[in-house]
Amino acid sequence: MDIKEYIQSGIIEQYVLGLATAEEVAELEQLRIQYPEVNQALTDFEKDFENHLLSNPIPAPSFIKASLEKELFGETPAASDKVIEFTSEKETPVRNISIWKYIAAACIILLVASTALNLYFYSGYKDSKQQYQALLTERNTLQANNASYKQSLQMFDDTGMVHIDMKGMPGKEKNLATILWDKKSKDVYLNAVSMPQTPEGKQYQLWAIVDGKPVDAGIIDNCVGLCKMKRIEHAEAFAVTLEKEGGSPTPTLNEMYVMGKT
Repeated sequence: MDIKEYIQSGIIEQYVLGLATAEEVAELEQLRIQYPEVNQALTDFEKDFENHLLSNPIPAPSFIKASLEKELFGETPAASDKVIEFTSEKETPVRNISIWKYIAAACIILLVASTALNLYFYSGYKDSKQQYQALLTERNTLQANNASYKQSLQMFDDTGMVHIDMKGMPGKEKNLATILWDKKSKDVYLNAVSMPQTPEGKQYQLWAIVDGKPVDAGIIDNCVGLCKMKRIEHAEAFAVTLEKEGGSPTPTLNEMYVMGKT
């Protein structure tokens, strides 16, 4: 296992935030024992996350303090709340039992306030977790894109690849695409260098001209860098047309955007 790659995968962050599955938790608990660097990375993130929460506190709602002050200090005991107790021989001092009523009210208010605060802080925690999850997804996407671009550069430098430049058709001269065709495996890759965004309900489709006839070479999906298309054994040329979503059995010639000969 590549421990460095494992640490950078985001599993530590998911573990701390409670997003990891039971299997991932068990694996991480085992790896932190075996690998000091995993345990250190986990400890560092826990400290950073704690510092972030402490440095960005969420203030309690003002209505809680106001409600407590009103209940505890805003009213005076009513005369009707005073009672006199008697024993069999003599009268006891007057006892103001209303204070217990207010203590009970204060306890209830504190319980409600505690519940409200827990909900309030939990809401803030959920928001922070969702924001972190979005950042983690964005980071993973960037990493995937970088890996795809790196692979594309390596393939462009591969001498076993045939490079075919497809230039724009008349009226579409600004369009440009490149085909990489593996001489051995016959795999075809397309790089849409400069192609306009397809309208809704439309997709680009690659065609290989084989013995003078167009052969479907695949739909161009929203991929990053090189898009792997269908394998083509031999062809005299390649072209890209704009077709309805899902592709077409035959090319729409008046919607041809680029073409290049092999």
